[in-house]
Amino acid sequence: MLFSNFRKRFRKKRVTRIYALYWFMLSYIIAALIFWFISLNTQNEEIVTFKKEQLVKEAPDYQAQIQKIDREDKRKRFQYIGEGSTFFILIIAGAVIVFRLLRAQFRIARQQRDFMVAVTHELKTPIAVTKLNLETLQKRTLDESVRKRLLSATLAETDRLNALCSNMLLLNEPEKDDSLIVREPIALEGLVEECLSEQKLHYPQRLFESRVEEGIVIYADRMLTRLAINNLLNNAVKYSPKSAAVSVNVIRKDGRALIRVMDEGEGVPSEEVHKIFDKYFRGKGMQAKGTGLGLYVTQRIVHQSKGTLTVEPNHPKGSIFTISFAEIKSNDGR
Repeated sequence: MLFSNFRKRFRKKRVTRIYALYWFMLSYIIAALIFWFISLNTQNEEIVTFKKEQLVKEAPDYQAQIQKIDREDKRKRFQYIGEGSTFFILIIAGAVIVFRLLRAQFRIARQQRDFMVAVTHELKTPIAVTKLNLETLQKRTLDESVRKRLLSATLAETDRLNALCSNMLLLNEPEKDDSLIVREPIALEGLVEECLSEQKLHYPQRLFESRVEEGIVIYADRMLTRLAINNLLNNAVKYSPKSAAVSVNVIRKDGRALIRVMDEGEGVPSEEVHKIFDKYFRGKGMQAKGTGLGLYVTQRIVHQSKGTLTVEPNHPKGSIFTISFAEIKSNDGR
C-alpha cells in the first residue's frame, strides 16, 4: 500500500512537471515572438528616421520622398503585423493540438493502468474459485449433488475466463477481414437461450427475464454474436442491484432484428453516452469491477457483422442496449 501510494504521488508529480514544462515552453515561444515583433518594428523606425535625415529639405522632390518613405514604413508595419499574427495563430493552434494530444496520452495511460488492475482482478477471481473448488473435490468426499454443483461452478468460472480472454484477443486484433468472419444464418431464439443459460449458471442468485419472438434469423458470426450478447448481459448484471431483474427482448421491427438487454441500474449519464463504447472507458463513480472492454468489443463485433449498437435510458431507471441486425429468411443463403 505504501509503495502504491508512493507510485501515485510520483506519477502525479511527473505529470505536473510535464505540464509545467509545456506552459514554460509556450510562454517562452510567445515571448520570443513578441520580442521579434518589437525588435523589427524598432529597427524599421530607426531606418525610417535615418532615411528622412538623409534627405535634403530644399530639394524639389523632398515631400515626394517623405511620402515614399512613409508608404514604405506603413507597408513594413502591415507586413510585420500580418506575419506576427500568422505566427501567433499557428503557435496557438499548435499549442492547442499538442495540449489535447498530451491530455489524451495521459488519459490513455491512466486507462491502461486501470485496465491492467481490472484485468488482474478479473483473472484472479475465477482462477481462485476454480482452484478452491478443485481442491475441495480432491480432498473431500462429497455428496453427488454438491459435487455436481462445484463442477458446474468451476465450468462457469472457466467460461468466464474464456470470455475475458476472447475480449482481450479481439481488443488486440486489427479489424478482421470479412473472409475471417464465419457468417451464417442464426436463429436468435436458440442463441439467446444459450446465453441466458450461461448467465444463470454464472449468477444463480440473479433473476433473468426474456421475451423472444419466434422465427427471427440473422446472418452473422455465431461465436462473436454470442460473445456480444454475453458482454451486454454481464454488463447489465454488474451495474444493476442484485434484487433487480435483467431482461432480454428479441423482436422484429421494419425488417430488422432487435436484441434488447435491459437493466435497472443507475443508467448512463448523458455526458458519458458518447464515451461508453470507447476502449478502456469506465464511468465515474462506478463501484463494480470491470476492464472497460466489454462495450468496446461488443460494438466492434456488431459493426463487423454489419449491425448497430445503441443505448438509451430505461424507465424508471437503468439502461437499454439494443443490437440491431438485418433480419433474413431462414432459407436465405446469402
